[in-house]
Amino acid sequence: MNYFELLTLAMPETILVIAALAVLAADLLVMREEPVRHRFVVAAAISCVGCCAGLFWMFNIEQHASVLNGMLVVDPLTRLMKAALLALTVFTVLVSVERDFTAHVGEYCALILLATIGMMFLVSSEELLMIFLSLELTSLSLYILAAFNKRELKSAEAALKYFLFGGTAAAFALYGLSLIYGLSGATNLREIAKALSGQALDPLLICAIVMTVIGFGFKVAAVPFHLWAPDAYQGAPTPSAAFIASGSKVASFFIFAKVMMLGFAGVEGSAVWRGMISGWVPAIALLAALSMIFGNLAAIAQKNVKRLLAYSAIAHAGYALLGVLTDNAQGVASLVYYVITYALTVLGAFGVVAVVEEFSGDSQFGNFAGLARRAPCLAFCMMIFMLSLAGIPPLAGFFGKFYLFAAAVGSESTNLGLLWLVILAVAMSAVSLYYYLQVLKQIYVAEAPASASTARPSLFTQGVVAVLAAAVVVLGCAPNLLLGRLLEAIKVAGLY
Repeated sequence: MNYFELLTLAMPETILVIAALAVLAADLLVMREEPVRHRFVVAAAISCVGCCAGLFWMFNIEQHASVLNGMLVVDPLTRLMKAALLALTVFTVLVSVERDFTAHVGEYCALILLATIGMMFLVSSEELLMIFLSLELTSLSLYILAAFNKRELKSAEAALKYFLFGGTAAAFALYGLSLIYGLSGATNLREIAKALSGQALDPLLICAIVMTVIGFGFKVAAVPFHLWAPDAYQGAPTPSAAFIASGSKVASFFIFAKVMMLGFAGVEGSAVWRGMISGWVPAIALLAALSMIFGNLAAIAQKNVKRLLAYSAIAHAGYALLGVLTDNAQGVASLVYYVITYALTVLGAFGVVAVVEEFSGDSQFGNFAGLARRAPCLAFCMMIFMLSLAGIPPLAGFFGKFYLFAAAVGSESTNLGLLWLVILAVAMSAVSLYYYLQVLKQIYVAEAPASASTARPSLFTQGVVAVLAAAVVVLGCAPNLLLGRLLEAIKVAGLY
């Protein structure tokens, strides 16, 4: 394969690189003296055009290839994942347009695009070195985005904690991946599975599994590797926190599932109640149980909506890990459907939080009091997002959980598989309804304080949030729009 063919396969990422450079050039060379709002509009327009051009390329020039020992894999499944990431990037940029947290507009939009490029390479790879490099490209961009509000000390603190925990997790992941290479003599996930197949679960392999789980557990904010999340979500600029909670979670869960299911195929073990067998499945089951319990119980005590969403994200990481545990096509499709719909939901919720912060200066519960009378459209959208996160039908969050739980119960039909974990997940979902309703109580029941701002959010912001809310409703009422395509793509990709 020559360089032109390789460039053609990587054209969506190349388009985003060009868009990032164009954003920087336009902002630094042409519009530096313009008002920040005008610069943000131009930067957002260039970024969105780049993302749309990448989408157009992917779905009009269909290609199927795996090059350089799996470093770049192009198939229907990776195209769907990239499309989801590009859509989330567009909405993140649109949510950011009217926010006033930085004067470095070009750098901000360029970093979002660079993080997206890292995520796109991440979901397109089946090779350990490329996976690690993509993770680091994504992480480095997100660390800087978390620190982008120079007017707020909490932003610097959030970024420092995120960076320190992220660096430690990267070291664990790299050590685990190096052990995998030492045991298998390969860096391609499918070749690793062939080399490890039939091997005894010796201490070195156990160490490799544990190190790898620690590295990826940080990326998805699973307990006990979650300590960075609440401070990062609260301290980072709200659009940056939204991107960390949405796009990075989609890419991280997908590659986590791919590494475990493809790379460690044959050493799964079992997490069946009273019949556990050593392997990576019981380790993931433990993370899932701890994440669901701690995330939901800790969220009850929160009085800040951004911290509540952080602990909620930890709980949702536990639910999503059920999809990794199922280790079959239905489980993978359910996992991807769940994380995509969750990403849309939490991005919309952060969009509402950003508006409340702009008018009140903080995201404490009291600042949401009476929002239904001040901004009825945003209040209604927030209700959709909260109820979807709680898993109320017919919203996307309900069907995401339903498909995950059904896949987990059916994973080992002879003994009801992971029924114990599903029962725990259902119980914790009931707990989560309490703190989501606390937010809605403030919005619809509590009276707004006399000092509350009477400013109205712009029609543009309301429109972006309304589109996200509509997507959550549509994907809930017609889940097969996404799930059916995912199942077909998984079969074509040859995952199962």
